[in-house]
Amino acid sequence: MLIGFSSCARKITETGKGSFYADKFQGRPTASGERFDQHKMTAAHRTLPFGTKVKVTNLANGRSVNVTINDRGPFAPGRIIDVSKKAARKLGMVDAGVASLEIKYKRRKK
Repeated sequence: MLIGFSSCARKITETGKGSFYADKFQGRPTASGERFDQHKMTAAHRTLPFGTKVKVTNLANGRSVNVTINDRGPFAPGRIIDVSKKAARKLGMVDAGVASLEIKYKRRKK
């Protein structure tokens, strides 16, 4: 779900389900060419440019983190973002695996 999007909007907000990377992805290359490191504050988004800084908030507990987009995904239907395990821990979503999240980012000028 995309909320707050208009042609003049500078901050974009999306809400939806998010998950985190499984341990098996540690060290594998991401779509940006970086090696995935579950100990860094990174995430995957389907369309945001690599390097975009995103604020992610767990809507169930209010915890927030800042991550950098460095991969493509998630590919599970209905999900808007996949975060690293470090980010998932800080968000308090490791046990649940999937959480209702809000993501905010600034739209880049063209």
